[in-house]
Amino acid sequence: MSPIVQVESVSFRYGERVALESVSFGVKRGEAFALLGPNGSGKTTLFRILTTLLAPLSGTASIDGCDVVRDRPGARARIGVVFQSPSVDIHLTVRENLRHGGRLYGMGGAELSARMGAALDAVDLASRADDRVKNLSGGMRRRVELAKCLLHEPKVLVLDEPSTGLDPRAREDLWSQLERVRRESGTTILVTTHLMDEADTCDRVAIFDRGRVVALGTPAELKRRIGGDCVSAVCDDPAGLLDEVTRRFAPAQCAVLDGTLRIESENGAEVATDLLRAYGERVRSVTIGRPSLRDVFLHETGHRFEDGREEARA
Repeated sequence: MSPIVQVESVSFRYGERVALESVSFGVKRGEAFALLGPNGSGKTTLFRILTTLLAPLSGTASIDGCDVVRDRPGARARIGVVFQSPSVDIHLTVRENLRHGGRLYGMGGAELSARMGAALDAVDLASRADDRVKNLSGGMRRRVELAKCLLHEPKVLVLDEPSTGLDPRAREDLWSQLERVRRESGTTILVTTHLMDEADTCDRVAIFDRGRVVALGTPAELKRRIGGDCVSAVCDDPAGLLDEVTRRFAPAQCAVLDGTLRIESENGAEVATDLLRAYGERVRSVTIGRPSLRDVFLHETGHRFEDGREEARA
């Protein structure tokens, strides 16, 4: 079965700055797919291309077979979009927001009323339909936006940093609603995020850095690239130890990150023990951890996730 979202060699520039460089991937029907990267990595530019707000300088992108440039109406009919910035009118009720949203899709009468009822049920807001949005919590407002974009029964939900501004409980609630929609309707979820735990819950992840996809796969597959455990050692002179440690633990990958000596190894416990025995007087503490998506980003790019954000702001 062909991917429902297909991106082929997409590139884009803002003047001299490269935002996307030959990005390619496909999203399977019914899966939850995350575009993970720091601010400025290119994922929001790709979001704008997939939602037909920008045209790529080169390459192609399609939604359920509809090219986002040559067939914008077809692509738009197949997606529901939740933008990072709020798109609901807080002075209207939940029901009024949905009614206005449905009319933008050409719906009305009994059809719109039925769609509104189904959307409200899907996000557990039927009991709050006549409340003004300004009286709802941040998490509930996000659910109103989700309900609005479900009115036309899209095949793909495209969400740009949907958890922005939400507390952990509201984030968890939002993702519970998204999973419910996906489970009950088979809707594909495509989300941009800079949150590791959010990406970790998705079926597959494309990790972005400086306009490129540097890794693509399931969270488990990506973590297996690390090759086992991540050992971190606090030392007085980590740079001075690096060459010695690299030779001693080859072929394990060794590096100094933010003043800490870091070793990727299939057997972290043995490495940590040997490290303390060999360099005990020069090592103050050692910790062992299982690989995370943050470790994958470092492994693939050679710099911290946070460093990508700082570079984007500069």
